[in-house]
Amino acid sequence: QVQLVESGGGSVESGGSLRLYCIPSRFTFDDTDVGWYRQAPGNECEFVARIDSDGTTLYSDSVKGRFTASHDNAKKTVYLQMNSLKPEDPAVYYCAAYLPLFFPTSAVCPSDTGYWGQGSQVTVSS
Repeated sequence: QVQLVESGGGSVESGGSLRLYCIPSRFTFDDTDVGWYRQAPGNECEFVARIDSDGTTLYSDSVKGRFTASHDNAKKTVYLQMNSLKPEDPAVYYCAAYLPLFFPTSAVCPSDTGYWGQGSQVTVSS
């Protein structure tokens, strides 16, 4: 059964923007930390960003200042706004949700722990 539904991936030119959406299908984000991982071909799964249940955000150094994680007031959707996309950003992006304090600092994309989305392809052309 699908637990997280992702949308919003696509193709954009270098310097452009995309927004990813993560929507839970069987629960709400009220008491969960939600984040994003990505994996490019031949690369390991990489942590990108996280927004905790209290609104605290955390970003990898590679996206800090360019990407923003947020949620709507009802916490029914989590967003990843990606600006100033670079040629090194293309990957399959995965949304993941865990109980607070259980969000992993590293993972396999997708992991068999927590809840994960199906992945969204992001392509950046130079």
